[in-house]
Amino acid sequence: MKQLDEIQLRLLREVADLHEVPEGAYNIRANGDSAGRASTSNIEIVPKQKVSGIDIHIKPGTKNESVHIPVVLTQSGLKETVYNDFYVGRNADVVIVAGCGIDNCGNQDAQHDGIHRFFLEPGAHVKYVEKHYGSGDGRGRRILNPVTEVHLEENSSMEMEMVQIKGVDDTERTTRAELKAGAKLAVRERLMTHEKQRAISVYTVSLNGAGSSADVVSRSVARDDSYQKFDSRILGNAPCQGHTECDSIIMDRGRILAVPGLEANDVDAALVHEAAIGKIAGEQLMKLMTLGLTEAEAEEQIINGFLK
Repeated sequence: MKQLDEIQLRLLREVADLHEVPEGAYNIRANGDSAGRASTSNIEIVPKQKVSGIDIHIKPGTKNESVHIPVVLTQSGLKETVYNDFYVGRNADVVIVAGCGIDNCGNQDAQHDGIHRFFLEPGAHVKYVEKHYGSGDGRGRRILNPVTEVHLEENSSMEMEMVQIKGVDDTERTTRAELKAGAKLAVRERLMTHEKQRAISVYTVSLNGAGSSADVVSRSVARDDSYQKFDSRILGNAPCQGHTECDSIIMDRGRILAVPGLEANDVDAALVHEAAIGKIAGEQLMKLMTLGLTEAEAEEQIINGFLK
């Protein structure tokens, strides 16, 4: 692996919890170039030829292995689009850790757009973790626009942990999923915005097979003058179960728009949505302040617990 500087190493720790070269398969990207890549006997990572990105092939039956594909940007003015495709074999069960960290100390915007497509064969299971993080004291913005496409064959399943807690100035996160019979999708989004940041999350899930199910849940906090939009649409095209939920805390002059949508195209499609937006309850603050915390410390405790 190429030598990374201390800022890049810090970003890797933030977005992928990497303190050293990971075990197993990995592809680390830094400032638009490959910084390191390794395959295993069960997981092969192949660079694309015509566009930036990689193909990840996971053999049928692969168990207890992981793939790390983090991206770090420290170059102001760099804008890139990367295409990564994951082919997960029948009955495999793996963990995939992605994420992007941007440290921008310059006056130009830095932007990473990652397009990830997942193709899971019957019986396969993937836990997917995607973390976004921004830092740097420059006037240039930190921009992330991830697009995730999920194709689940019969009785496959995917857990998605989507996290953005700090430092991203502008993001549009788009996720589309198609599920066949017996397939399951679970999404847990955690998001916090502050200052003048903008965050748009769009989920479209098509439950196309009998017995398929989806559970899409977002927890978010909007502080200062930031803006959030959560747009989640579940289409029940067969006997299925779908649930989407948005639970948000609004603070200062923040704004939040929740747009949960359900479309039932089968008499046996059972779909539910929930949305709640509110401020931190006064009694919660008072209880913590009686234990010796300041109001600011009490707010932070409540927010940290809420976003866990």
